[in-house]
Amino acid sequence: MIIDVKYGKDGVQKVDIPDENYVGTFYPKDVECGDPDKVIGDSIDNPIGYDSLDAFLDGGKDIVFIVNDGTRPTPTAKVLDALSKRMDLTKARYLVATGTHRDMTEEEYNFVFGKHYKDLKDRIICHNAKTSECVFLGTSKNGTPMEVNKIAVESDRLVIITSVEPHYFAGYTGGRKSFLPGVASFKTVETNHKLAMNKEAQALVLEGNPVHEDMMDALEVVKDKKIFAIETVLDRHQNIYKAISGELHASFHEAVKYANEVFSVPIPEKGDIVLTVAPYPMDVDLYQSQKALDNGKWALKEGGKIIMVSKCREGIGHPTFLQQLSTSNDPNKVLENLRAEYKLGYHKAAKMAEIATWASIWAVTDLDPEILSKANIRPFPSVADAMNEALRENPKARVVVLMDGSVTIPRVE
Repeated sequence: MIIDVKYGKDGVQKVDIPDENYVGTFYPKDVECGDPDKVIGDSIDNPIGYDSLDAFLDGGKDIVFIVNDGTRPTPTAKVLDALSKRMDLTKARYLVATGTHRDMTEEEYNFVFGKHYKDLKDRIICHNAKTSECVFLGTSKNGTPMEVNKIAVESDRLVIITSVEPHYFAGYTGGRKSFLPGVASFKTVETNHKLAMNKEAQALVLEGNPVHEDMMDALEVVKDKKIFAIETVLDRHQNIYKAISGELHASFHEAVKYANEVFSVPIPEKGDIVLTVAPYPMDVDLYQSQKALDNGKWALKEGGKIIMVSKCREGIGHPTFLQQLSTSNDPNKVLENLRAEYKLGYHKAAKMAEIATWASIWAVTDLDPEILSKANIRPFPSVADAMNEALRENPKARVVVLMDGSVTIPRVE
């Protein structure tokens, strides 16, 4: 079975997996998608918990939209297309929810805002977790200091444009995540993400997930604020499957149901080898690509090999997590070190080190092979090289392929 594996924005690598080893290639499920403008428009015109968008915006003197940055697949430009037929977009400001990510490139601004970028350019503010002015709103029950961008807190009408898919420690993206970590201070994000080291913080889990609960607390302290959410669910081709608008929590929970229809994927058996791909734009760096590893572990047998494929276009990302992975060639020792003192990024290292305690992590990237080797990740120059070596070591290995590993949650049926 010859398989084309996406690599970077337009690249493809071919890999040959013998039929007797091949379990299958698994994607998010195929679903029927309608005309995006109609899907989004119908959602905006029939919101949950509000009479209408017009009624929500009526009387608003400081309307602020929170939008995702360019590392997310959210179809913000298409949502703005639909909104432009229903309101004057220049009457609002646009706060980019970067979390702790860098500012966006010009290419990313054009991707996020589409044809509206030139008209809205002067009304866009990019959140910076370290330098943006944030307001202290209290402390969560888990002890997280809630500091949120002043622009979001002081607006009198807040509209969130986001997308909902599984998230490896928050359960799901979307909804409350636009607020925390989206426009929170570095200290708030760091304290919240420390909770990701708990085993209860995993994909598809909300109840009992301390990270999700913390995010909900962040919104609880501004419960009197009017928030209108437009939440999209994409299919595996990044077409719009569903859009749900209205009250933040109700729209989020409705979107979660549709996200499960797409991204929770049944597989017939676990593999001895799992090939998991972080496709563009999730291949921006190793820090983001880690999600493909974490999702892929659900399809892997103990003692198996997981091969992550990601171009890592901009390098490592947060250097902190890689430094921690490189502190010892024993992943148990790495985990011990991580528990001793937490800094942002350590949760990524912990999730990767946890996999390394029971499986081998291999990778095909554009990164320096020596850097990966020091982090207990075995580098390979191509997907074919990695697969050939894995099958040489275990000729009878069963191989599972996750072509959209960043958002596919495999479950054995």
